[in-house]
Amino acid sequence: MEKKDNHILLSDEELVQKIVNERETNLFRILFDRYKGKVLDKCYSLLHNRESAAEFTEDILSKAYEKLPGFKGNSSFSSWLYSITYNHCIDYLREKKKLHYPEWNSRNEIPEIADDLEEDLSEMHYSRLMNILEILHEEEKAMILMKYKDEMPVKDIAAALRLSEGAVKMRIKRAKARLVFLYRKHYGDY
Repeated sequence: MEKKDNHILLSDEELVQKIVNERETNLFRILFDRYKGKVLDKCYSLLHNRESAAEFTEDILSKAYEKLPGFKGNSSFSSWLYSITYNHCIDYLREKKKLHYPEWNSRNEIPEIADDLEEDLSEMHYSRLMNILEILHEEEKAMILMKYKDEMPVKDIAAALRLSEGAVKMRIKRAKARLVFLYRKHYGDY
């Protein structure tokens, strides 16, 4: 019993090594417990349905367990798991809503905004920012959350959304510009 309690103190990456290399599959429960709430919150923020979010959380954590041997440690376990989470939710939303981002973007043009956009999103009023995030396309919202909330590197975001790093950089810049534009349009300066 005491040995199991000691496992709780292990890092995510150490747990993954033990699960994969030493076949201590029961240790996945620790990772499951650590991340279930966070994955659920991310799913809910994109799906807006508690029942679906709970179902997706179980699916995502099962998928992560199955893919553990593929985790190479090039990023943190949490970034890797959040990539799976966002990818799973975005794929579902793309199929369900038949919203192809390039088409949506061309229908929702914003005025040209200076290339040197320096606005700090942390300066925006939180509840207002959340309202504006709901207006964005799911991919833009996901990219903003991955980049600024989860602090994921561009390469991890690109892998999660199956896009090139260049495309991700461009879309994050566009998403941030749209976010700032809509925030100012709805609430004025912050």
